[in-house]
Amino acid sequence: MKNSLFFQKLFRWIPGLENFFTYRKEYLSSDIRAGLSVAAVALPVSIAYADLTGVGAIAGLYSTILPLVAYALFGSSRQLIVGPDTATCAVVAAVVIPLTLDNPVLRWQLVIIMTIMIGIWCLIAGKLRLGTFADLLSRPILLGLLNGISITIIVDQFAKICGFKYDYDNLFERIIDMPFKVLDMHIITMCISLISLTLLIVLKKFRPRWPAPLIVVILMTFCSWLVGFDQYGVKIIGQFSNEMISLSSWGNFDPGLMRELVVPSLNIAVICFISMMITVRSFAAKNNYDTDADTEFKALGIANIVAGLSNGFVVSGTSSRTAVNDVSGGKTQLVSIIAAGVIALVVFFLLSPLQFIPTAVLGVILIYSSWSLIDIKSIIRFFKLNRDAFYLSLLTLIAVLLIGIIPGMALSVLLGLFLFLRRVFRPTDQLLGIDDDGRIHSLSDNVSALDNVIMYRFNSPLTYFNIAYFKKRLITLVDESPDKVNYIIVDTIPCFTYQDVSVLLGIEELVRALKIRNTVLILAGRRKTLKHWFKDMKIDMDKDYIEFAYDLYFAVKMVQSKEHMTDIEVINE
Repeated sequence: MKNSLFFQKLFRWIPGLENFFTYRKEYLSSDIRAGLSVAAVALPVSIAYADLTGVGAIAGLYSTILPLVAYALFGSSRQLIVGPDTATCAVVAAVVIPLTLDNPVLRWQLVIIMTIMIGIWCLIAGKLRLGTFADLLSRPILLGLLNGISITIIVDQFAKICGFKYDYDNLFERIIDMPFKVLDMHIITMCISLISLTLLIVLKKFRPRWPAPLIVVILMTFCSWLVGFDQYGVKIIGQFSNEMISLSSWGNFDPGLMRELVVPSLNIAVICFISMMITVRSFAAKNNYDTDADTEFKALGIANIVAGLSNGFVVSGTSSRTAVNDVSGGKTQLVSIIAAGVIALVVFFLLSPLQFIPTAVLGVILIYSSWSLIDIKSIIRFFKLNRDAFYLSLLTLIAVLLIGIIPGMALSVLLGLFLFLRRVFRPTDQLLGIDDDGRIHSLSDNVSALDNVIMYRFNSPLTYFNIAYFKKRLITLVDESPDKVNYIIVDTIPCFTYQDVSVLLGIEELVRALKIRNTVLILAGRRKTLKHWFKDMKIDMDKDYIEFAYDLYFAVKMVQSKEHMTDIEVINE
């Protein structure tokens, strides 16, 4: 019993451990294959992002090894691969580079400190259970973002596989500029890219269980070393060392610079979390398992702290590497452990061969992985199912393509929030009735309303910003009814969800308005709770014009009984 309680607490703190304790042997071959594939992609990608961040290339590998292990232990997603991310690395560079001028050591130090700050913010957010921020990302938003990000990655990597550079930063300007880059394309680089893509497609079709990205990287790296691709103008990663920042260099660090990183680190923490949750929820939905947003916040925090302490830089969930994991058949977090182990072996024993990797091969692998994430059909399907969802998903996709991933992400969340507020401000409602079997349904040809009674359902929680609309709807229904309305029965289950003084005072005003019309309000459901709320707020209303029932059926019987008694009184008179 004690051991059981111990493991329950241990798994609560380190959720990834439970999957290792209950690991299924049939997953091992798939996880090994996926781990090797992820490592094959993560190696060159991490090095490229280090250059984007403005630090040494080895920092990219340091940002990959321990964070992968940390997330495997503390995360709730079975497939997410953490590592350097394009958007966050670009934001970090924009913050840090202006503060360091031409001092590479200071730049690396600030990057490390910012990474640890981001981790601390994420841990605080996880402790405060702020993972609900992820609930702003509805399925239509997730789908639009994932498609937009995939298209952005494909266009971005197209220049790399063709051997030219874009003159513009914006996506559509790059697309328009592509025809004018025909003369700048490098023929040998394009041939290498075409061969790599062909190998990927052939291997995936005829040997789907083989780690195709790893095989392609090894083959093309060997060819690069043998032939000397760089001599023919093909861009390769190039040589680097595995040095780390010495402890003595920290003695000259100015702590005052940390003030400049506080607010940017908070912003990046939010960006990292939202972008990570997009990937986490998308792949969890695709593979039918659940994740926990608060656990993800904590895991992201630990991963970034570990990255900073190991001389790396900020990490987040990576859609492209997670896609490689998914396409390769990865089943559990063991994929991250295997990938981290492979990268660690390379750092310690096989660092020099990395310099021969053609960057075009990396671009081909990323394009191939991103292509599998594009799902325009699902957005079109929303058009038939729900127009609001369709427009939200389409606008999210267009926003990401037009103004970029981070601004597009912010705009889509804002649009989703406005859509939610519109539904809460002006929700749908229903008039209810009784069928021939005595069951309550929405009014239809087979469901009739009770005589002199309106039975009403308000499909949203009542709060201070919609109570006025709720009152207006009920009074309008009474005034526009062709027959005299003696009773209004309100289904309280969907609308009275918490104690709001504005709502309770609004009900008091409603009862006064109905009293003038000689109509009784019956609140059906939550009888004891509602009575307690009104008593607690010391709201005393005319008991002749408000009553409380246990549920709708009890309210109907109550009305029928009262109406019957009224008929008897009329007959007696």
